[in-house]
Amino acid sequence: MEQPIVKLHNVTKKIGKRTIIDRLTLDLPLGEVFGFLGPNGSGKTTTIRMMVGLMSLTDGEITIGGHSITKEYEKAIRHVGAIVENPEMYKYLSGYDNLIHYARMIPGITEHRVHEVVKLVGLEGRIRDKVRTYSLGMRQRLGVAQAILHKPQLLILDEPTNGLDPAGIRELRDYLRLLSKEEGIAVFVSSHLLSEMELMCDRVAIIQNGKLIDVRTIRGEHAAKASNRVVIEIDQPQAAINVLQAAGLAGELEGTNAIAVEADRESTAAINASLVAAGIKVYGIRAQVKTLEDQFLEVTGGERIG
Repeated sequence: MEQPIVKLHNVTKKIGKRTIIDRLTLDLPLGEVFGFLGPNGSGKTTTIRMMVGLMSLTDGEITIGGHSITKEYEKAIRHVGAIVENPEMYKYLSGYDNLIHYARMIPGITEHRVHEVVKLVGLEGRIRDKVRTYSLGMRQRLGVAQAILHKPQLLILDEPTNGLDPAGIRELRDYLRLLSKEEGIAVFVSSHLLSEMELMCDRVAIIQNGKLIDVRTIRGEHAAKASNRVVIEIDQPQAAINVLQAAGLAGELEGTNAIAVEADRESTAAINASLVAAGIKVYGIRAQVKTLEDQFLEVTGGERIG
């Protein structure tokens, strides 16, 4: 893996005697959508505010593009595009005029680049319309376009799907995945929508009470392999468990009319044949795959997120 664009090392934030973030260490490579999950009050927004320099660190270090956010703020933040809370736009101006207005504040942004980001976020058909006529999803996409105008290496989004309808969420998800691959940037997304994070992210970090609990790979060569646990619906669960035990397998009851057992594809076929041979009716067999929600609840001890 190439050098990470972002490194958080032992990042700690204390307010009074309370520790909000406790020695958080993370690396973010380029070309990846990285999710940040945690229960209410776990420290997600505090971490993001420290990453963009809106909040000081009590201890530890954050480097972006090799530059310390505390010692070389301007050099570090040059690599960053961010939307913390909702993107703010001039609603009486068109989307295009908003982008031009923003582009004039930053040296080196060409008109070609403005058209490039408009195309990337799929707003070509509406970019000349006034922002007040935009849906919430279109405003979010315009916000992303503004955030990536200066070709940042890191895009930080705090709860970007808040208030979006399912179609808007899907659109934004697709654009973020496209951005990470086409522009080669790191996208750092905090959210409480587990199912969306599962579809959007390459990896997900889970924090609880300010501490990093786990980092899970969702897709790619290092993604966790699906569980080999299968659930078999039958008419005689206890008799089925006895058949499995005779074959040296450990089955367990799953509700009132099913058993669960660890088995690969070939073993499942053999188990099915053994059960039928023993006079047990098999009504259905399904693989039991752990979703990100299952994994999240497992590592956080069942605490709700938000």
